[in-house]
Amino acid sequence: MAVQTIAGNAITASVDLGPAVALSCRECGERFDLGPLFACASCFGPLEVAYDLPAGDPEALRKRIEAGPDNIWRYAPLLPVPADVADKPNLNPGFTKLVKADNLARELGVTGGLYVKDDSGNPTHSFKDRVVAIAVEAARAFGFTTLSCSSTGNLAGAVGAAAARAGLRSCVFIPHDLEQGKVVMAAVYGGELVGIEGNYDDVNRFCSELIGDPLGEGWGFVNVNLRPYYGEGSKTLAYEICEQLDWRLPDQIVIPIASGSQLTKIDKGFQELIRLGLVEDRPYRIFGAQAEGCSPVSAAFKAGHDVVRPQKPNTIAKSLAIGNPADGPYVLDIARRTGGAVEDVDDEQVVDAIKLLARTEGIFGETAGGVTVGVTKKLIEAGVIDPALTTVVLNTGDGLKTLDAVSSTSQATATIKPSLDAFRAAGLASA
Repeated sequence: MAVQTIAGNAITASVDLGPAVALSCRECGERFDLGPLFACASCFGPLEVAYDLPAGDPEALRKRIEAGPDNIWRYAPLLPVPADVADKPNLNPGFTKLVKADNLARELGVTGGLYVKDDSGNPTHSFKDRVVAIAVEAARAFGFTTLSCSSTGNLAGAVGAAAARAGLRSCVFIPHDLEQGKVVMAAVYGGELVGIEGNYDDVNRFCSELIGDPLGEGWGFVNVNLRPYYGEGSKTLAYEICEQLDWRLPDQIVIPIASGSQLTKIDKGFQELIRLGLVEDRPYRIFGAQAEGCSPVSAAFKAGHDVVRPQKPNTIAKSLAIGNPADGPYVLDIARRTGGAVEDVDDEQVVDAIKLLARTEGIFGETAGGVTVGVTKKLIEAGVIDPALTTVVLNTGDGLKTLDAVSSTSQATATIKPSLDAFRAAGLASA
């Protein structure tokens, strides 16, 4: 069996990751054995998982999926995981609700059907549980003993929880000034939590250095040396949305942008379903959403650029505060190829959109959800999103993690003495 040595970690070239057969460079197409690699040795382009996907009868595959568990492992034949993944100790994320948002649709003037894919129902209340679940399987396959990441908050909690469940050590790194709710949620699982003085890009650079140091031997960084596998977890959002729409593609989808990986992998998921014959091949439009205080991809899209100029983040949407998004150029390509767009909203619009979603649909989204709803509203008003088409908006996390964003404007309506007279005097009896 061939053995490679990457960054001090001896790994085997032959591992059981289901239909995954290799890593392929997104730029030059060169292939590499499955392993903890994330950059092409020839051109330094990003690597992604290449598959030998099931061929044959689409209806048989569809029935096989529908008979699977109510989590992401129903799609195991399409993911880089072993066939027995559902039998292993993990958090079993996924198959979250696709909410038909009729109240929000009326508010926004959407007539073609508006849906919110609400990923706050995952085990640690964000979509990050999906990507980490896939990364854990890669970490097991490559013999890593410590699970790690650089994180803007949600990922740190997801890694801590998944590592605890899998019996692995965790050590995660975050910017020092994260929302307290996310700090607590990352720390409660018992792993090491390290604050780095600086923003997310500083944290990410530190983690890249640690991978190349003997101190990082035996460490699987889910969004660095395990990034190709980790990213595949976002495809399950595409799979679920299409299955929940009775195996059809949405006409339009609005996706928040941090690194941009989620958006690119949702597009990849749609394309895979088309190739497998599980959905009809027809046009769909992908829209990216950013906060104005960290909008490098939006700025590049509006300027007609193919490259993304980094920005220093300054926004309440800290889960999206990545000033140098790795997948930015690919997001631009997908938005343009599908006839979509990339737009941004300011912090005030983010807060208004969080409250709008909560008021109309009873969904309390975190700031990233406020960004997607806010951008959706802005693009509808600008005539960019067609209100007559089926539209899906992503809410990727729970608002309880970002209470500070709305706490000043979400207080008790009144404080009264415990009497009917006091209640009547407050003018609430007939409200």
